[in-house]
Amino acid sequence: MNVDWSGVFPAATTQFNADLTLNIPATLRHLDLMIDAGVHGMIVLGSVGENCSLSYAEKLEVLQASIAHINGRVPVLTGVAEYTTQMACRFAADAARLGADGLMVLPAMVYRSDRRETAAHFRSVAAASDLPVMIYNNPIAYRVDIAPEEFADLADEPKFVAIKESTEDTRRITDIRNVCGDRFLLFCGVDDVVLESMVLGIDGWVSGLVNAFPAENRLLWDLATAGRYAEAVEIYRWYTPLLHLDTDRKLVQYIKLAVQECGFGSETTRPPRLPLIGDERDKILRIIRQAINTRPMLTV
Repeated sequence: MNVDWSGVFPAATTQFNADLTLNIPATLRHLDLMIDAGVHGMIVLGSVGENCSLSYAEKLEVLQASIAHINGRVPVLTGVAEYTTQMACRFAADAARLGADGLMVLPAMVYRSDRRETAAHFRSVAAASDLPVMIYNNPIAYRVDIAPEEFADLADEPKFVAIKESTEDTRRITDIRNVCGDRFLLFCGVDDVVLESMVLGIDGWVSGLVNAFPAENRLLWDLATAGRYAEAVEIYRWYTPLLHLDTDRKLVQYIKLAVQECGFGSETTRPPRLPLIGDERDKILRIIRQAINTRPMLTV
C-alpha cells in the first residue's frame, strides 16, 4: 500500500468550551491555522487531542467535522486508542466510513499486552478497514514497547505503512532501518529529538508543539530537509525548551497553555487533567513567553 505521508503532521488539540463540551468551531479554526502555516498532514484524536477523554460519539463528531473541513487539503489521520481490540476495530471501520485517510493505532489502553497480544491487536485493527496504518510506539506513556524485530514480523501486512517512534531513543531509528530497511515510513513522535532523528533518516514528524508554533516548526523542518543544518541547529536551540514540554506527563496541559498564549485556542482540558497552578504554571509560562519574545525570523 503506497501513501505519500511525509513532513510535519500535527497531533492536533481538541478544543473545549468553558463547560467542557466540545468546541468544534475552535478546533477547526486551529486546524486551519496550522494548515495555513504549511504543515503536511493532520492527526486528530491523538494523545494531545485527548482521545481517551472523549466519548465514542464525540470522537466521531470531531473526526467527521475535521475531515469535512480540511476537505482534502492535507491527509487526515485519526488516533485509534481504545480499551479493547473489538472497540478499536469498530472505530477503525467508522473512521474509514467517515473518509479518514489513515489510522494512527495505539496498543489497547490500560492492559499491558505481551508481544503476541500486541501483534494480534494491530493485525485485527488493520483488518477492520482498508485504511493505511501508522503504528504508534510509545512505551513510556503506554507501557508496550514494539522492538525493531517485532516491526519486521509485522511487515507482511501491507496496510502497515508507517511507524511513529516515541521511545525517546534515537538509536531506534537506525535499528529499525537496519532490521526493516525502507519497508516503513518512519515518523519521529518526540519533539525534542526531532533534529537528531532527521539526520538519521526519518520521513516525518508527528509534533505536539506545532499546535502553538506552526510556522517555526515548519521552518525547522524545511531547513533540516534542505541540509542547512547550521541554521536548523540555531532554530532548534531556540525551540528546545518548548520541545521539552512534549515529554512531560502533563504535555497536554503544557501544549494547550502554549496554544492559548499564542492566541490560537484555549488551555481548557478535561479532568482528570486540571489547569496548571502556582509555581508550575509560572515556570511553564516563563518558557513559553521567553520563546514568544525571542522567536526567530521566518525565512528559508
